[in-house]
Amino acid sequence: MYIKRDSDGRIELVSREETPACSEYLPADSPELLAFLMEGEVGKGAARFQASDLAFVRVLEDVIEVLMDKGVISFTDLPPAAQDKVMERQSLRRRLNGLQLVSGSDEESGVI
Repeated sequence: MYIKRDSDGRIELVSREETPACSEYLPADSPELLAFLMEGEVGKGAARFQASDLAFVRVLEDVIEVLMDKGVISFTDLPPAAQDKVMERQSLRRRLNGLQLVSGSDEESGVI
């Protein structure tokens, strides 16, 4: 996401695309950006917690994948609801990674 800051350095405008007004890039999971988007609702603490949750979800996905690759657990060991969520996340990731071939790397786009 691209942002514009006010004279005090606070975010005042957000855009999905770079514009003359919004030229500074922030990852979509940036605590500062999430706090701005949630402003007036929950606050900065909740935004940081949500950003942490998003990052932690990726860690859990990686741990599950490693455990399955090493044969410690099998996919069928997971409860059906967890299997559905794992499959959904894998499908979303494949689609996003397919899109990233056109638009750039994960680091540049902020996609987890």
